[in-house]
Amino acid sequence: MMSGPESIWVKVCELTDIPLRGSRVLKTEAGCVALFRTVGDDVFALRDQCPHKKGPLSQGIVHDRSIACPLHNMVFDLDTGFARGPDAYEAQTFPTKVEQGIISVDLRNLSEGRQ
Repeated sequence: MMSGPESIWVKVCELTDIPLRGSRVLKTEAGCVALFRTVGDDVFALRDQCPHKKGPLSQGIVHDRSIACPLHNMVFDLDTGFARGPDAYEAQTFPTKVEQGIISVDLRNLSEGRQ
């Protein structure tokens, strides 16, 4: 039985390094990943590029469990990466975990980014 690619967990920062309803950008050789923190301290990671207009999602507005693109207000669900409404766009998401206040992101699929 073949197994999928192994996780590539990268410790990024402390939970408190990201403001509530704010973001932080993780720069890598394969592209940038935006980390978002909700009011409930949930953390999400998406490729930092809107799949529609290529705007930096990290500069968008976080509300509840979604992010609005700063260029044209297209809203993406932070859980799934799918655009809300009739548009069929999807931002690439990455698994996150918070352990003892430290955020880690699984970047195994970063190089396969959907653009």
